[in-house]
Amino acid sequence: MKIGIIGAGYVGRAVGKKAVETGHDVMLSNSRGPQTLMSTIGAIGCKVGTMDEAIAFGDVIVIAIPLLAYEALPAESLAGKIVIDAANYYFERDGHIEALDKGETTTSEMMAAHLKEARLVKAFNSIRMIDLDDAARPKGSPERVALPLAGEDADAKAVVSDLYDQFGYDTVDAGPLSEGWRFERNRPTYCVLMPKEKLAEALAATTRSSWQGQ
Repeated sequence: MKIGIIGAGYVGRAVGKKAVETGHDVMLSNSRGPQTLMSTIGAIGCKVGTMDEAIAFGDVIVIAIPLLAYEALPAESLAGKIVIDAANYYFERDGHIEALDKGETTTSEMMAAHLKEARLVKAFNSIRMIDLDDAARPKGSPERVALPLAGEDADAKAVVSDLYDQFGYDTVDAGPLSEGWRFERNRPTYCVLMPKEKLAEALAATTRSSWQGQ
């Protein structure tokens, strides 16, 4: 599968590296241009390009940019694409967003409202990238853990779930994007690794008041 990644920070590089290792063709991009990513070609084994090139290249697009930058994403170019939203809300970086602070929406619902025709799936936001390699286990391993996802498009979620599986993780489907708050930052399951059944139980038990503080 061809995977285009927008954002070449810690998340973009980690997901890109894992995707290459599992046999996918990856193009990484950032806002500064491919000339700033030349060392990544050897380090990860991926292609590099502009954001527009990564979007045109990818069957699946991973958004790994600060949340505050989501409105700069080209909605028309991403129409019809499976888009993985790995962004998280950090008010220290993004500024306070009242609707998120009040629990009136989720980060992915905000992004989906901008990318109206994209097939958006919230995923890869609830694991520390340092754990992406270390915690991976083969299917059937008693030590295998699960990662959550959310979205409206069942086929798009199946593609992302398969990617989780290839990366060494089970999947827990939290439901539509409106349920993505259950594994956003500061929730009890955020970046806490659990086996599938335990994660499903923890997500179901999470409430709007299950907030670990800002």
